[in-house]
Amino acid sequence: MSKRGKIYVQAREKIEEREYPVEDAVKLLKEVRTPKFDESVDIAMRLGVDPKYPDQMVRGTVVLPHGTGKVKRVLVLALGEKQKEAQDAGADFVGGEELVEKIQKESWFDYDVVIATPDMMKAVGRLGKQLGTKGLMPSPKSGTVTFGIREAVSDVKKGRVEFRVDKAGIINACIAKSSFTEEKIAENSKAFIQAVLKARPTTLKGKYVRSVYLSTTMSPSIKLGIAELEK
Repeated sequence: MSKRGKIYVQAREKIEEREYPVEDAVKLLKEVRTPKFDESVDIAMRLGVDPKYPDQMVRGTVVLPHGTGKVKRVLVLALGEKQKEAQDAGADFVGGEELVEKIQKESWFDYDVVIATPDMMKAVGRLGKQLGTKGLMPSPKSGTVTFGIREAVSDVKKGRVEFRVDKAGIINACIAKSSFTEEKIAENSKAFIQAVLKARPTTLKGKYVRSVYLSTTMSPSIKLGIAELEK
C-alpha cells in the first residue's frame, strides 16, 4: 500500500467515521480539498444490485442543475435537416457516413459524447468495437439515439450526466468542480442521487442504496446520509 501524503493524512483526520448530511459533507469537502487546482467533485454509490442480471442493471441520465464544470464536445451523426439542427444546437462535430468512416479508419475520438439519429444506427452499429470500449456508443436508454437532436445536444451542453452501475454494483460520476459554491455542489449531489433512486429496478428486493461517498480528485471520501432523499 502506498504511503499517503501529509496533506491527505491531515484531511483524513478531519473526517469522522459517520454519515454526514449532504450540506455538511460539502462544507467539510471544501475544508479538506487541495487548493492547488480546481478538482473534480466525484460521487460513488454502492448499490444492492447484481448487474449480471439484466433486470438489475441500473443506468440513466440526469441534467445537473449547475452542470459539471466541464465543457463536453458533442459529435452528432445524422442525415439531412437533422445535421443543421445539430449545428444550430451547438454540436461540435456534425456529419453522417463520412464521420463513421473517419472513426473506423483513423480511430478518431476527439469528442466526449456521441448522439445519433435512429436512421443512422445501421452505420453507427459498425462502430460497436471502437465506441463501445470507450463508453461512447449511442443508446436509446441514455437518450443519445433520438430524432430530438436539439434537445439532446442542449442537455449535454447544460450538464447532462450519464450513469451506469459497474460489475461491482457501484456507480461513479463527476458531479461538479471544487470551485463551485457549497450550495451548487449540494444541489448537484442531490439531483444525481435522486436520479439514481428513481432508477431502482422494480424487481429488486431489499436495500437498494448501501452507501454513498463524496470526494474530490485528491481528498479522502466523506460518507453521506441520504435518508431524507429516500423518502
